Amino acid sequence: MKPLATLSIGDVAEALQKEFPSVSVSKLRFLESEGLIHPPRTASGYREYREVDIERVRYILRQQRDHFLPLKVIKTKLNAWERGEEPTMAPPPGPPPETYFATSEVRLDAEGLARSAGVPSSVIGALVDHGVLAAGQPGEEIYRDDDLAVVRAAHRLMVHGLEPRHLRSIRLAANREVDLFRQLAGPLLRHASPASRQQAAEVLADVAQAAREMQEAMVRSDLRETLDR
Repeated sequence: MKPLATLSIGDVAEALQKEFPSVSVSKLRFLESEGLIHPPRTASGYREYREVDIERVRYILRQQRDHFLPLKVIKTKLNAWERGEEPTMAPPPGPPPETYFATSEVRLDAEGLARSAGVPSSVIGALVDHGVLAAGQPGEEIYRDDDLAVVRAAHRLMVHGLEPRHLRSIRLAANREVDLFRQLAGPLLRHASPASRQQAAEVLADVAQAAREMQEAMVRSDLRETLDR
């Protein structure tokens, strides 16, 4: 590939096929129609790919292949860079998914969950009735360590006067977050390869922790204002 020279769309597709075997003229036209690349044209309307345009295509294809990013996310990143909004520092990495999603072998029925959490059995029933805890088949409920953490936190809130019906709003907010994050990781989860699922786990652990930190900061700030009034 000659430096400073321009290539036709067919030449670009051919030049990139060694690294990206599936690239084609139609793929390049699609990227252009989606607004990700903007090769200049001659007076006759032919595309002329400069070195910078080819590198942009190469970046897009690598993001798709190596990181399974959807084109919408790639376009957002490219647009931010064009506006000079590229961050000067990368955000710190999120927790390793093996740590974030780690779970113990705890398996409890409703009665065992109540005993482990130090709450009356009626609390478990009320949390299930209001959708805070998932309901299992009668006599076959299996609760794990995350459920135990939910009950203990719910008990702390109830000691201060909140009722299970009030805690349902927290459950619904969590459901909305999960739906949002599932959409984000959807393109990765649709791939069957171990690498894509590992990437999905890393993304989900990162966004889940970031959302928790963001929410905690917002709540703390608003409550501080309440105390300062």
